[in-house]
Amino acid sequence: MKWVDTYQIAEALFDVHPDVDPATVRFTQLREMVMALPGFEDDPARSGEKILEAIQQAWIEEAA
Repeated sequence: MKWVDTYQIAEALFDVHPDVDPATVRFTQLREMVMALPGFEDDPARSGEKILEAIQQAWIEEAA
């Protein structure tokens, strides 16, 4: 997975962290959670607020 795989990342986060309310996760936390996902292989420097916001929103939708 890469940073641009927003929905795939959101699904993986939902599977790995089913008890976490994604709306309460700070971007710094989210960045670490994404980089720890199995199969995630991208440069940490490529993440930014815009991509993290998109991932968080997709995760919120997945959890709903």
